[in-house]
Amino acid sequence: MTILIIGGGASGMMAALTAARLGASVVLLERQARVGRKLLATGNGRCNLTNLDAGPAHYHGGDGSFCRPALAAFPPQAARDFFRALGLLTVAEPSGRVYPYTDQANSVLDVLRFALEHEGVDVRTGWEVRRIWRRREGFLLKTAGGDVAGDRLIVAAGGAAGGKLGGTTMGYELLEALGHGRTALFPALVQLVTGGAVTRSLKGVRAPARVTVCRGGRVLAESRGEVQFTETGVSGPAVFDVSRAASAGGPGVTVALDLLPDLPPESLEALLLDRCRALPERPCEEWLVGILHNRLGRVLVRAAGLPASSPLGEMGRDEVRRLAALLQSFSLPVTGTQGMESAQVTAGGIATDGFSPETLESRRTPGLYACGEVLDVDGDCGGYNLHWAWASGRLAGRSAAGEGLG
Repeated sequence: MTILIIGGGASGMMAALTAARLGASVVLLERQARVGRKLLATGNGRCNLTNLDAGPAHYHGGDGSFCRPALAAFPPQAARDFFRALGLLTVAEPSGRVYPYTDQANSVLDVLRFALEHEGVDVRTGWEVRRIWRRREGFLLKTAGGDVAGDRLIVAAGGAAGGKLGGTTMGYELLEALGHGRTALFPALVQLVTGGAVTRSLKGVRAPARVTVCRGGRVLAESRGEVQFTETGVSGPAVFDVSRAASAGGPGVTVALDLLPDLPPESLEALLLDRCRALPERPCEEWLVGILHNRLGRVLVRAAGLPASSPLGEMGRDEVRRLAALLQSFSLPVTGTQGMESAQVTAGGIATDGFSPETLESRRTPGLYACGEVLDVDGDCGGYNLHWAWASGRLAGRSAAGEGLG
């Protein structure tokens, strides 16, 4: 049996290895000059390849339960064991994020490439698939390098995010041509644009915070972790976690930062009052020195409408409450995101109701499978999306080779 795989990213390589190890003849077609290019950029070049907490609660899409069978069959420890068998040592951080021991993404790609070669997978780079023909005996792919025929087909072409690294809409278009529906696409794990002079003046400042995305008084998403201010808005892991909700939330979305989430309001007010009493001669703009980054502290004092040069000894209860409220709800209007080009992941994709969650086989076209980012499944920041690539690629490869879950 010959299995054709469109896409040489994480899910495509996993599908290829899995199917080849089960005895199938595998042809892996990648439109770029090399496989795994996007993988090299993950985790800021460190490759956050899974998370110890990878489970359905960390995934999103039209059907929240769709990912369950694939994840259950390939839990995080199984992923670590898989890579250990390929020769890759991994290390887990307290957060649950798992990285290669080398801290280099190329280590992950290297062991995958070596394994593909060892298993005899026919890897063809520079082969862009233009059309899929369903034939009685299988599939025929029209590509830039010529026609390729196979018995079964796995579409692992990835999503639209990160075009410079290989993001494409090709997978959606190929599956739509075969009758599958697609949901709306939104950039996820992406910087939020808030605009204005406030964030420009804070460019490069990092701070721990609780991040809340709201629209019309309704909370759309919450997260907690590091926030980084940029020239156009806010970024960082905590922002990435809520960016999906902000991206798809429509007009009127705001992002609120609680910069001291561990302090109850009354304790924060008492702290600010104590500083006024202890340092009555210091100017108001230095009120938050030692509590927050100096630049961030001065910006918040101004944002609270307080006189920067007035001594702290002149600040009363009203000023304390005003500053305390702002510290725990520094709200910025979201005017957009950095877009699909800058996003790490695509939210949305091919509708999962057209595929079996137990096999990832098309309900419309027997012998056709899909896995990875091309489907309407996306995960939180922290290794969850790569884990979905491994888990779904493995399931698609097993199913196409006739094995299924296990």
